Amino acid sequence: MVNNLIYTIKPEQHNEADLKALLEQHPEIKFVSLAGIDLVGHETEEKIPIKAFLNDITKFLEDVAIQTDGSSVYLPHIATIDNAKIDMKADLARIWFVDYNFENIDSLTKLPVGTLKIPCFLFHDGIAVCSRHILLNAVNYFEKQTLHLIEASDHFTNDFGFGANEINQLSITAATELEFWVRTPGDKREIDELSTSQELHEQYWAATRGTVRTALEQTLDCLDKYGFEPEMGHKEVGGVKANLSSAGALSGIMEQLEIDWKYSSVLQAADNELMIKKIIKEVFRKNGMDVTFLAKPIPNVAGSGEHTHISVSAKLQSGELTNLLNPNQNTFLSTFGYGALMGMLKNYEVIDPFITASNEAFKRLKKGFEAPICIVASLGLDIKTPSRNRTVLLGLIRDEDNPMSTRFELRSPNPHTNTFLCITSMLLSMLDGIEYALQHNKSEHQLLEELSKAPGQAADYLETSRAYRSEKSIFDYYTDEERVMYFGQSPQTVYENLQSFECYPDKLSVLKKGNVLSDKILYSYQSAHLNKWVTEIEHRILPALFKELIEMKKIHNPNDTNDLDISNWNKIVQLKKQIAKDSHDKKSLFTEIKEAIHKSNYQLVSDLQKEIHTQMEKLKALYTLYGNNIID
Repeated sequence: MVNNLIYTIKPEQHNEADLKALLEQHPEIKFVSLAGIDLVGHETEEKIPIKAFLNDITKFLEDVAIQTDGSSVYLPHIATIDNAKIDMKADLARIWFVDYNFENIDSLTKLPVGTLKIPCFLFHDGIAVCSRHILLNAVNYFEKQTLHLIEASDHFTNDFGFGANEINQLSITAATELEFWVRTPGDKREIDELSTSQELHEQYWAATRGTVRTALEQTLDCLDKYGFEPEMGHKEVGGVKANLSSAGALSGIMEQLEIDWKYSSVLQAADNELMIKKIIKEVFRKNGMDVTFLAKPIPNVAGSGEHTHISVSAKLQSGELTNLLNPNQNTFLSTFGYGALMGMLKNYEVIDPFITASNEAFKRLKKGFEAPICIVASLGLDIKTPSRNRTVLLGLIRDEDNPMSTRFELRSPNPHTNTFLCITSMLLSMLDGIEYALQHNKSEHQLLEELSKAPGQAADYLETSRAYRSEKSIFDYYTDEERVMYFGQSPQTVYENLQSFECYPDKLSVLKKGNVLSDKILYSYQSAHLNKWVTEIEHRILPALFKELIEMKKIHNPNDTNDLDISNWNKIVQLKKQIAKDSHDKKSLFTEIKEAIHKSNYQLVSDLQKEIHTQMEKLKALYTLYGNNIID
């Protein structure tokens, strides 16, 4: 009977006649939910009875569908308490999904109850204020400006053999690779065990077993039913082997997985990702496992990334499709492609706040875990050797036998990155570089030379003080000082990252072109993430750290010990007091950071957060040393 379900409703069916006919044929679809995305990536969800939807279907399809108040979305300084009304308008141009609840079976049809998820745009006072509409505006602006640049560029015409008048449509496509951790609830595995397994690469691409295998296979099957065209599901680098009970059941599951699926147009790709995450969580939950999309759920073990791929093609009036990043001669990229890559690298400081916007995300971006820590790209050792450098921020993906596969891979996003705004900032930055390359009639050789420059070497577009390309391991080939000299100082906190909007006004102006990201939107976005940052520090991070401190107890026997144990323990006590215990003369770091939060002194909060992290790492190492010397 499950084969009778419909999983999607295509754009060509988003009309009153087709929708009424479909929904009458499928009475198991009992609800409608309008799905808008606010500036921090939260998706709205409500249950509108299908009867109410059908009664007002004209309104849903042609006008503002429903209204909600600002408490349903996070739009600080926009949806304020005295002007909180938000209008939700259906997006008729994207695929609509049917979300089934397999634990609620309709008594009439004996099928799971379905909710029709309609992606929508959020409006406040008649102005679009949501992540989905921002990306739509970015796509429209990118396409319009790119065609103008191509039209004025003889170099482009000579490069590709066609001009703007022969282009029927530009096609921007994207895809994400989703990594996540699964575990059996309540089970814990030792960090050392996980870390050692990772170091030995025992889990990477290993076979899945038991309930993990079942859930992964069911997930891929479900994704295929929705038309996502899954390409692969496999184990990632993190995890340990599960325990097998005498009854043959597996427990102690703690594994990292990855699922990839086919690319789509950028707005559809971001919509797809949200639905795919929901499917993964539900399928694994039904198999008795928790799923987390946190960027770094386990310390000292690989975090979860969501590498984002992007490409630009031109569909000609002849019907031919040409990848605009792919060169027609013996070089890595076309002029268009080099410009796009250089635009992202030059402006990455103002892209990054839309990608790395949480405390958890910064835990992942650490040296040695295959996550990028520098603004640097890799093209490949030579034209015949595609890049496989897993330490860079931006990689070029190529296949000589398939020119349409040429694309950029941005490796910094994580599963909680707002993909709509991530791609928005990428497109606007790419456009800046494309404009430079085409308007200045730069050749592929000139652009490759500029991209490959050494720090201190002058350039027309890229910054003189910096380097932007490396085919070496960023972690091992350079010292910490050399990395900063070559590729700049990376932010370490949410505040430092968001400060890029103030520190790089010229780069921010690139993102504000076409009014895609207005001052009001940028201010709301910044305010939202600053508030989340300090709230999480005060109410999640500090209590969790305090619990860790309490659990670091004296374990040596006073009657059977030595001077080293006593010395180590005294150092631990002093460090614990410095971190979390006040005295009459001195406040602890915990108290100082709380006071800085309440005074909105964000610079001090940022500095203290880094200091607390440093002291906690020092304390953990000292407590491990202390514990390893106790043999009672």
